[in-house]
Amino acid sequence: MESPEFPAGMRSHVGVNGGGPKRKRSLMSSPGSVGDHDHDDHDDGSPETKGGRRLPGVKRACNECRQQKLRCDVVQDPFQSCSRCNRLKLSCKIESNFKRVGKRSKHAEMEKEIEKLRRAVQSAKAQGFVVEQDDEDIHSQLQSPIVNSQYSHTRNPSLMGSDEAVSSLLHLKRGGSYNLPRIVRELDDFRITEDDETQLFAEFFHCYHPFLPFLNPQQTPDQYYQQYPLLYWAIIAVACRRFAQDPTFLTKLAGPLTKLLWTTVGEVPQSYFAVKALCLLCTWPLPTSTSSSDPTHILGGVMMKTATGIGLHRPNHINDFSRVQVELNKDGLHDRILTWAVCNIVAQTIGTGYGQPASTLYDWTLAIRPGDSGPFSLGSELEARLQIERFCDKVSKEMYSNVSDPRGVAGDEHRAMLMRVYRREYNELQASILSQQVSPVIHLHLKAAGLHLRLAGFFDSSNTPGYLDDLMGLWRATTSFLDFILDGEATFHESYQYQLQDEYLLKYATNYIQQMLVAAGFALLKLLRSFFAKTIDFTRGRELFHRTIRAIRTTSVVQNDLHWRLAELMVQIWNGARLEGTHQAYLGDDITPDVDDSLQLKVRCRHSMSLVFDSIWHWREEYQARGRGTLDALKQPTNPDSANESSASSTHLDSTLAPPSHGLPANLSIATSNGALTPSGGSALGGAPTSLIGLNYDSTYDVWDPQHWMLDGLLDFNYTFVPPIEGA
Repeated sequence: MESPEFPAGMRSHVGVNGGGPKRKRSLMSSPGSVGDHDHDDHDDGSPETKGGRRLPGVKRACNECRQQKLRCDVVQDPFQSCSRCNRLKLSCKIESNFKRVGKRSKHAEMEKEIEKLRRAVQSAKAQGFVVEQDDEDIHSQLQSPIVNSQYSHTRNPSLMGSDEAVSSLLHLKRGGSYNLPRIVRELDDFRITEDDETQLFAEFFHCYHPFLPFLNPQQTPDQYYQQYPLLYWAIIAVACRRFAQDPTFLTKLAGPLTKLLWTTVGEVPQSYFAVKALCLLCTWPLPTSTSSSDPTHILGGVMMKTATGIGLHRPNHINDFSRVQVELNKDGLHDRILTWAVCNIVAQTIGTGYGQPASTLYDWTLAIRPGDSGPFSLGSELEARLQIERFCDKVSKEMYSNVSDPRGVAGDEHRAMLMRVYRREYNELQASILSQQVSPVIHLHLKAAGLHLRLAGFFDSSNTPGYLDDLMGLWRATTSFLDFILDGEATFHESYQYQLQDEYLLKYATNYIQQMLVAAGFALLKLLRSFFAKTIDFTRGRELFHRTIRAIRTTSVVQNDLHWRLAELMVQIWNGARLEGTHQAYLGDDITPDVDDSLQLKVRCRHSMSLVFDSIWHWREEYQARGRGTLDALKQPTNPDSANESSASSTHLDSTLAPPSHGLPANLSIATSNGALTPSGGSALGGAPTSLIGLNYDSTYDVWDPQHWMLDGLLDFNYTFVPPIEGA
């Protein structure tokens, strides 16, 4: 507010013109005294005549001292730098138009600039720039007092590391060299370069596509992305399960992909490319450790309902399901038929592997037409797969869908009759498929179908006619499946030999194959601990069980995922049984063992997978009460038979049973609530209190509550993800 006595422009001259009390000044003060600084913005540094008197000369302070409001001993004529500038090696000069700048505002402005530069550098790095920081003259700039004082000492801790930002930006400005991988796609904070994209697509079509060959290898990644983003990212997710270049890809992609997946499902997809994506994500789901976070069974239903909703099951009448006119050429029609066939194949494997009714629809579109080469032809591989899965569907529906039984299981006599019928049908199917030049993948699924059929033998009572014959058939189906997936055969065409090398069938196995592998392991365990062990070669069974444990661990994509933990559980059960080979001596073919009811199942509602859940109950009742078993597991996988070697410990690690060295990520911090990767927290088996399985079991924590089959409480155990595991 202006003073009423003096105009604003006159106030600074009041003391000089005598209009008010005159300010005293000491003529003996230093040339750059503080009194001079108050008025040097209005003086020009030369003597002036004021009121008829000649005033003595006034020496200015230098710019640096004026900025800091400090005394200055600069000499103008002849010019001599002040002592402060000499000491600090500053540029000492006097400028008539110099104006002071406030520290706080300047520092705040510099902080904003530094933050802006840091964001620019981070953005450049995220896009693949590689910053070189060996430029000496940039380093010298960063070491200067001004840079250090103004850029390093900031009030905002988030701005630390600004030297790097300044260096990077200066280097970029000076034309420094950068290696720039081209970022081609982004999904939230996940980015993929062009080179990685090319490698991942190549790995998908070489390693994974033979298990479900319905996509076009000739299409480019960009074409897949243009067709449907979820399909593109599903291919990437499957391919990066064992991506050697960056094993963390699956970890980084899981969260964004899960978000995209449920967003797509929530928007009610109307594209059959979305159905293709769901086929892939149901065949190779994201690793999980709890059944409550495993969406595979739900997604299988969404996949089939979406397919029928857009008319894939009626490809010749597609306009009945569309609001706009759709014209399909021959290739378009064939692609839709192919997709519909794969939908049923995937839906059937979900039903078989999870012990649930399959939501399949084998209609006229998928009818077998021998010699047909038109758009309805599926090719030898998919045609064989479809025949195998239709056989599995018959077994499940006839043996486990009895409307007269509360648990849906066929009676003993009816089941015995069905077993004879389906044994003959399986042999015919096997002869038909083996007569063709199909891949080892098809042979593996054929043997899995045989195991699915024979697992019904556990439903027989000991009084059923031909009981031992059925058990022997189960033993042979189990060992045949395991021998093939572990060793393969040498009778395949040369073009398929790669599928029999380097554990191909284990490393790239689908979720269904993993489930059947665990089912086979538990079938071995149950047979070897029963009276039936005296009718077979126990030593061979023991060695095969050991190899099965290693195989299950090999199929794991993430250490401590569901299948890894199932293998650990199987070993604990094996050790808890304290099997002694000397007590299971082979009796010979002519001697019949004493048959008992030790192989009977109490859990009978999960089709051929009932073996899994029944085994868990059996484990609880037999071993928990006796205080046997411990779960110090997973950090050091348990060795089968270690309980026989030492009664004090069951976690001795045999070098032959060490976990496979295929670079599995160990600690993944993605939550399981969205169906993503298994967490690294203490909810896994290895993190569970040993009192759950040891002597001090707390009965108030009933992990195996019959009303809560999810088994994902304290043990965080994913039951639906488990194949028929029975000797628990």
